[in-house]
Amino acid sequence: MTFEPNQAGAAAPLVQIRNLHFGYGERPILRDVSLQVPRGKVTAIMGASGGGKTTLLRLISGQHLPPVGSVFFDGVDVGAQTHKGLYALRRRMGMLFQFGALFTDMTVFENVAFPLREHSHLPEAVLRDVVLMKLHAVGLRGARDLYPSEISGGMARRVALARAIALDPELIMYDEPFAGLDPIALGTTARLIRRLNDALGTTSILVSHDLDETFAIADHVVILANGAIAEQGAPAQIRQSNDPLVRQFVQGAFDGPVQFHYPGPGLEEDFGLPRLSGRAERAAGGRP
Repeated sequence: MTFEPNQAGAAAPLVQIRNLHFGYGERPILRDVSLQVPRGKVTAIMGASGGGKTTLLRLISGQHLPPVGSVFFDGVDVGAQTHKGLYALRRRMGMLFQFGALFTDMTVFENVAFPLREHSHLPEAVLRDVVLMKLHAVGLRGARDLYPSEISGGMARRVALARAIALDPELIMYDEPFAGLDPIALGTTARLIRRLNDALGTTSILVSHDLDETFAIADHVVILANGAIAEQGAPAQIRQSNDPLVRQFVQGAFDGPVQFHYPGPGLEEDFGLPRLSGRAERAAGGRP
């Protein structure tokens, strides 16, 4: 099964999420999330750990199916596809997994060649040229014969990026691409994401906690909080948000809606102390 690009117009969002609800067992993760991802732009999804950011990527790629709500990719309902249909859709998507997720028993060349061998029938000579071009784009053509254990973490992330663009996808999703990188590797990876997005004319969705680098390359930022969208807009708009939770996240503030102490018994219950005032009890880590 093949899908033709949506002819409704280049301005139509590549990804549309409508009234999405999702959870694991009895634990809700996403609540009534509606979102549009514009074509040709870098959209960043940010928020506290465990807030559903990676889950959202899995829903877009069809790894999870929502019990309520819909995910559309280029006008196609992801949740309504057969296994064959999902396979065809995913060919149009690239994914850079957290920490790269390279195959340790394959060389750099074979890691990048893997999606081409899986999804195409290119002659070996053509495949070789494509792989070398992708590696050249991330500055690692000379590292083709090395194994993941022989390269740095930053280089591994760039190999993973070359693999993600191997099939010239319309959408590239990045799950924490900056995690664990030193400042030089982090800056290099961020610039590569922006440069490749513009050079290839792709659409990018970036999940990250790194505010400075993400705000520097993103066109649109979405802040997830408590399973819902707390704020979205241009990076400058997010920095100026009046929402207390968004402000706490952007400023990295100790005090705010997200409290340091996990809710539990009051100090007077645990230690037999006199009853504290509500404010003092919250500061000490008792019940909110």
